[in-house]
Amino acid sequence: MDFSLFYFSGDGSTTSSDKYRLLIEGAKFADRHQFAAVWIPERHFDAFGGLYPNPAVTGAAIAMITEHIQIRSGSVVMPLQNPLRVAEEWAVVDNLSKGRVGLSFAPGWHPNDFVLFPEKYADKKEIMWRDIQVVQQLWQGEAIALTGGNGKSVNISTFPRPLQPQVPIWITSLSDETFIDAGKIGANILTSPLYQSLEEILRKITLYRQSLAQHGHDPQKGKVAMMIHTFIGNDMNTVRRKVRQPFKNYLKTHFDLVVKSSGDLRFSIDPKTMTAQDLDDLLDFSFETYFNGKVLMGTPTYCQTMIDNLRQAGVNEVAALIDFGVEFDWVMESLDLLKDMKNNIVS
Repeated sequence: MDFSLFYFSGDGSTTSSDKYRLLIEGAKFADRHQFAAVWIPERHFDAFGGLYPNPAVTGAAIAMITEHIQIRSGSVVMPLQNPLRVAEEWAVVDNLSKGRVGLSFAPGWHPNDFVLFPEKYADKKEIMWRDIQVVQQLWQGEAIALTGGNGKSVNISTFPRPLQPQVPIWITSLSDETFIDAGKIGANILTSPLYQSLEEILRKITLYRQSLAQHGHDPQKGKVAMMIHTFIGNDMNTVRRKVRQPFKNYLKTHFDLVVKSSGDLRFSIDPKTMTAQDLDDLLDFSFETYFNGKVLMGTPTYCQTMIDNLRQAGVNEVAALIDFGVEFDWVMESLDLLKDMKNNIVS
């Protein structure tokens, strides 16, 4: 089991001068202690995740302060990008990091993000698969035919040339279809337990490995990384106290997702009709749902059981999401315990 750090939920509305402190110090920590990677997302136009509008920019910063960890997008929203720019920007990061780039791709989901390319929203998945191929071609030095400003066809290659001959590819996946399609192209998987059970994860990973084999890829070489909210402490009650309000605030910022993903709520909820107490009750319910089995929060012994369950489900990597609002010093203390767990598993 590999371990990596995942960033997503940093508050982009903050005006503090050290808003990237956790990203920088977490990456340094991961690099010192032989974690596998740091994942940096692409998010637009919202405080939730708004610290990370371009993972290539933040990835370049990480490249300059680390020596060992892989630097991964988590994810590039392909329909919001030109594949030539993706190849160019990440080739720079690959050079700065001396060949440590990995790319996960996603089709995007929020319609407001698509103000950049509104015409792509309806066909975002098809565009993602098409443009992943273009990025791979450009990365490997191939030229592609495009139309220039004079209306004439021109063959375009991108520079600088990356150090890695092939970039490791991941697909951000939740549905059966995406797991299977990732297997078709021999890509790795990035997924999450928030919206699926361990039984569903095992079933989807089985479909993925079958797809790898059916399309000529080694089914055991495909990696599955699990993005999971993580906070570890030596006392369960203390952990609960430290994470409860930050995680509730995290859930509140995506209230629409909370409503859609609360499996035991079998009725429609109109936020406009809810009182403040109704909302707090819902957030309490959601917190308890997630805290008991959907996150990596608790003592090392408790979390070890969760890691064992993920391994049995076929997961190869724990991508620990650490930036959901818990105080910086507490997060760093948690990372020390996560590091110890990682080392015990390796040994």
